[in-house]
Amino acid sequence: MRGGVPSVVRSAFLAVAIIVGGVTCAQTVRGPLTPADYPRTRPELTNYRETSRYSDVRSFLDSLRKLGAPLAFGSIGKTSEGRDIPYVIASRPLVSTPSTAKALGRPIVYVQGNIHAGEVEGKDALLALLRDLTFSGKPNALDSVVLIAVPIYNADGNERFASQSVNRTEQNGPEMVGVRPNAQNLDLNRDYVKAEAPETRASLGMFNAWDPDVFVDLHTTDGSFHGYALTYSPSLSPAAVFGGVYARDSLLPVLRERMRTRDGFEIFDYGNFLSDDGGLTADTSVHEGWATYDSRPRFGTNYYGIRGRIGILSEAYSHDSLSKRIASTYAFVNEILSLVAEKGSAVRSLTARADSQPLAWGRSPDSLQIVAIRSEIAVPRSTGVIREDLEKTGDSSLTQPGVPRGERRTGKFRTIRMPVYDRFRSTLDRTAPAAYVVAPQDTAVVTLLRLHGIRVDRSDSAWTARGESFVIDSIIMAQRAFQGHHEVRLKGRWERGMQTLPPKSFIVSTAQPRGALAVYLLEPESEDGFTTWNLLDGDIRKGGRYPVTRIFDLSRRGRAVNRRSSASEPQPEQN
Repeated sequence: MRGGVPSVVRSAFLAVAIIVGGVTCAQTVRGPLTPADYPRTRPELTNYRETSRYSDVRSFLDSLRKLGAPLAFGSIGKTSEGRDIPYVIASRPLVSTPSTAKALGRPIVYVQGNIHAGEVEGKDALLALLRDLTFSGKPNALDSVVLIAVPIYNADGNERFASQSVNRTEQNGPEMVGVRPNAQNLDLNRDYVKAEAPETRASLGMFNAWDPDVFVDLHTTDGSFHGYALTYSPSLSPAAVFGGVYARDSLLPVLRERMRTRDGFEIFDYGNFLSDDGGLTADTSVHEGWATYDSRPRFGTNYYGIRGRIGILSEAYSHDSLSKRIASTYAFVNEILSLVAEKGSAVRSLTARADSQPLAWGRSPDSLQIVAIRSEIAVPRSTGVIREDLEKTGDSSLTQPGVPRGERRTGKFRTIRMPVYDRFRSTLDRTAPAAYVVAPQDTAVVTLLRLHGIRVDRSDSAWTARGESFVIDSIIMAQRAFQGHHEVRLKGRWERGMQTLPPKSFIVSTAQPRGALAVYLLEPESEDGFTTWNLLDGDIRKGGRYPVTRIFDLSRRGRAVNRRSSASEPQPEQN
């Protein structure tokens, strides 16, 4: 495929029917399939004038099932309006449970479409790619990876169809699309820390159960007129010391080259021109530049990096046609799967290192680990960025959906050398203690920690330990609400001494695979932790002490009731 619409592969095979672990898998089909038998997505059926509704996605998946496609089908959970959120497992040989996937000893790649339901091409590209890889008789990535495809994550938002001119003002069609938030009016790509939406909680359940090595989130850009079919980003948080750096330096440069030479698409680091959106950098001396987005883990790919895994953001170019946006997204995901398959040993080794390194935290003098909990945009690099020129029409006419009235695209592109702000540096680091101790009354905090896959134990008696507590000097609360919250920032100081801890205290050891995430969420000065999202408002006051204590030594801990939390790994719902 070179800059066009993904085509259906030309080979077919006989499928095998299996039922494993309660997940519905393909039914047996007698006789070979031909391309004419393959289901088509809604865009393919309408010459790319329309995108899939929820019923179209379900019908497409049902067609794969009826054709005997060797796939496992399930639901990660339900939306607030009761819709199942479908997922599909594809691999050769087929697996349908986390344990059988791990037994294959290959990377697991989780690809999610439609988190912002007006950004439609990820949903439709993922369906087409799933079909084409599955029905291909030739060797492909499914022989070396396990693919988890979640094509319509924000199912409720998808069904709130309205004109693109209302729901996606800066996008070149299709005419009818869904909305950005879910049915609760929550932006699901700002919900990964507080996890208030049922979709987010279902997603975290899948992360904990399947533990994917790579997470890919499919989006569409919002504005700047540039010269790239797709832009991308790794996890941007400096706390993503494993997957973030590896994706940025080892995976994405190769993907960029392959997209150009194999698929005919120019791609680049995600961002916008500062003249369009200059809020990220405070450097007023820079009149033009290219700047990425926020590094905080409320965003899915940043969050996934702090879990010690690889997160990749995909942003198709909103001013391209729907057919080209689907084609570029299709190619990008396909190249990711191929590259992860090639680098399977390195990816799995990275996962193992991210899990094993925290196991010694707080247990030996040389085990100290620094976690970045606040950050700022780093000094930019200078490179060429492709920009498209617009010109005035002399009137208020609309020349193309997504183009401002009174302007038209010229098709003329210039490569301009400018500062590129595409990474962050830490402004506040914290050393992981042996453990955090959460006050007995803060059960909501503990519930959310466990939802994030963090193990929490509980003491059954009072005890004392060396540690420190945080004295709150000031509480800074945002005046404007965001996602229904007035975000909080604390300033203060840590005071060391023997800590007296009441019975039934919750103990969060940092010596666990999600140790860095525990530090980030529980530190009082974290820029996007539990304090930020008001989870501890009832326990904080100026001059008081933060209700989470740091402990340096757990060896003198009294008796404790060990409670498996994330280790129980609840299974997602099945269709």
